[in-house]
Amino acid sequence: MIKKVAVLTSGGDAPGMNAAIRSVVLAAHHYKLQTIGFYSGYNGLIEDSSTPLTPASVNGIIHRGGTILKSARCPAMHTEQGLKLAAATLEKEEVDALIVIGGDGSFNGLLALNQHWTGRIIGIPGTIDNDIDGTDFTIGFSTAVNTGIEAIDKIRDTAEAFERIFIVELMGRRSGHITFNVGIACAAEQILSFENFSQDDEQEKLSHLAKEISRAQQNRHASYIIVIAENLWRGGATELARQLKETANIDCTACILGYIQRGGSPVAKDRILATKMGVAAVQELIAGNDKVMIGERNNQLLTVPLAVAVLHKEKVSENLVSAQENILALTAQ
Repeated sequence: MIKKVAVLTSGGDAPGMNAAIRSVVLAAHHYKLQTIGFYSGYNGLIEDSSTPLTPASVNGIIHRGGTILKSARCPAMHTEQGLKLAAATLEKEEVDALIVIGGDGSFNGLLALNQHWTGRIIGIPGTIDNDIDGTDFTIGFSTAVNTGIEAIDKIRDTAEAFERIFIVELMGRRSGHITFNVGIACAAEQILSFENFSQDDEQEKLSHLAKEISRAQQNRHASYIIVIAENLWRGGATELARQLKETANIDCTACILGYIQRGGSPVAKDRILATKMGVAAVQELIAGNDKVMIGERNNQLLTVPLAVAVLHKEKVSENLVSAQENILALTAQ
């Protein structure tokens, strides 16, 4: 029987994490369970840094970005000693179940911890990258996309005014979800992501881009936006801009959006998704489920084995990629 639930946020922060924390705490309170929060991800477990969580603790946080429990990477969780220290803290605090809000690295840490601790574990997918298998969306993705759209819409204004070429680099680690969704929503002339580009083809793509940009300039195309996924082009957007100048005498301005995509107030979709997932996580624990992640498919909540959620098999929709490549992108005639 579960009496005490712990929750922590781990890895990169994502808008909506606070909404998920709030939901977990309110659901646990409804079912008369005690809740404790650990600070700074798994570091809080290793250092035994925690705080009791009550409905009053989570009042007024649903609209806030970031996470009230803080987050961090934790190299110690990759060691046997670190895992044992984390397990010892959970035993000392008499925790029956641990809910982790984070991405695949956080879930792998959760599975590793479970080798040293017998309590129940559940994951809630919180990452802007949307790179978790078994769920259509992760908490924070929709807000990150909206943030990217707002930024590029403003960049477009300047690009139009000065008839400039911008290369905008978007986050996503090694996932193209943000890049493709933002690129299509902003009518980017070119989208470069993991689904349509290989580093082996850099020179060919460089030549193709130069040809496309030159054709657009000849046709008095006032602005030209290229969106590119981080970790895709060797050297990133800045290096691509340098190469276009060096090989084709094309002036481009590189713009790296960076951490702006991880901050800000979560949009309604992320607040609602986080709230649903938080309640579901507590309910699954009460039902006796273990080693699963809460996901959502076609607006229906479901559970996914944690070992499956971290496989990285799901990519950007082929229909989206095909539409961009074959219909929406500017192509040389």
